[in-house]
Amino acid sequence: MRESTAGGGATGGGTGVPRYRRILLKLSGEALMGSKGFGIDPETLAGIAREVREVTDLGVEVALVIGGGNIFRGVSLASVGMDRSTADQIGMLATVINALSLQDVLEREGKYVRVMSALPINNVCEDYIRRRAIRHLEKKRVVIFAAGTGNPFFTTDSAASLRGIEIGAELVIKATKVDGVYSADPKLDPTAERYDRLGYDEVIARKLDVMDATAIVLCRDQKMPLRVYDMGKPGALMRIVMGEDEGTVVD
Repeated sequence: MRESTAGGGATGGGTGVPRYRRILLKLSGEALMGSKGFGIDPETLAGIAREVREVTDLGVEVALVIGGGNIFRGVSLASVGMDRSTADQIGMLATVINALSLQDVLEREGKYVRVMSALPINNVCEDYIRRRAIRHLEKKRVVIFAAGTGNPFFTTDSAASLRGIEIGAELVIKATKVDGVYSADPKLDPTAERYDRLGYDEVIARKLDVMDATAIVLCRDQKMPLRVYDMGKPGALMRIVMGEDEGTVVD
């Protein structure tokens, strides 16, 4: 496969040419449940894989970070007495399960995929090595980062910001179940205000539920733009990659 240079600037949207050459997509574990209350919904997983495949077919390099909340939430069990480090390590293993599941579906879509784990699990996936991850992306392989940062007390949101910065992504995209960032939960408060654009410090000061504060600070300090969108909206990921106005941008 033809190689591209790592990183690089955006190419502009609205011309049939993707605006971004390399992105990092953050998926929550809960997003994989679909309408189910636990585990992985095959239809939801297949839908995500199709959207990722469509974007990569344009030559966009895609990396993903996946949470594990559909299987196990370390914070929840830590709150009822489990050692927090142990609980977080179990949660990291849950993200590996999700990553391997998505790898399988993407491969059935015809894509080359590598799962890279922050915890060494050599029998099932590669160890995370930054230079190797970039090399995979240059070869147009989809890279899925599992096990968060490999450390307890850090969320997969923080892992997404960190990995996006490390691989030279041009944009971190967070997939949610709402079409952007709101002043309150729009499902509970019909008067909640939707924001088209926010600054990093605004998100922190207003305590908006975008990503955790560590993730936002990482993006702010490294000037990494972040976009939040509704993953259930058909074609939304493609519109973002093409430079169209979709969801909420934080920069």
